[in-house]
Amino acid sequence: MNGMSLIRRLSHLGTYVHTLLCGKPVGCDSLGNTYYEERRPPKGIKPKRWVMYAGEPEASMVPPEWHGWLHYTFDAPLSEKSPWHRAWQKPHLPNMTGTTAAYVPPGHTLMGGKRAHATGDYEAWRP
Repeated sequence: MNGMSLIRRLSHLGTYVHTLLCGKPVGCDSLGNTYYEERRPPKGIKPKRWVMYAGEPEASMVPPEWHGWLHYTFDAPLSEKSPWHRAWQKPHLPNMTGTTAAYVPPGHTLMGGKRAHATGDYEAWRP
């Protein structure tokens, strides 16, 4: 929690206490996040669902199978044997925007600001 503001720390503490008092663990993902469901939801209302992140709270750290469960798309998280999983799918990656691993296209100022010359099929617009 280094570098976290006081408000963020209190929010995290509040979620932790709520989880201890009202949460029923449902499972964990490969990233170490733990998923919870409300123990005693009011009659006729769907139980609330939430995640306790293993590290910094970042929504892109929720794999698709758990995202679907959190948003009531699935009644249970998808297993590895689910027909929705395909052999060609790559493992889940978090959003890298704002980090040194973020994608920077050729010609971007961080890449020197020089792009390859346009081919003959491009004609610059002039006002």
